[in-house]
Amino acid sequence: MIYGFLGSIGPQELLLLLLLGVLLFGRKLPEIGRSVGKSIVEFKKGMKGIEEEVSSDSPSRPAIEPEAVKPPQRITNQAPRFDDTAASNLPPKL
Repeated sequence: MIYGFLGSIGPQELLLLLLLGVLLFGRKLPEIGRSVGKSIVEFKKGMKGIEEEVSSDSPSRPAIEPEAVKPPQRITNQAPRFDDTAASNLPPKL
């Protein structure tokens, strides 16, 4: 049996559930049916796209080339030069 959980439900119970569903969702049933149908179609399109991507031999995206590694650049730092002339403007120390 495919639907094991429906094994104990008879035709009277199914009719009661169907009637209850129509009473609860009566006006919205066409809208719900359309949205469920659109969802199923989109799901199938997505599955087909995935199957095509997996089964294709050639990659659909170009390979990303890594950048060439550059050797490190030598940077020479020059020490700051201090000028003694600015110190002559200070008042004498006590």
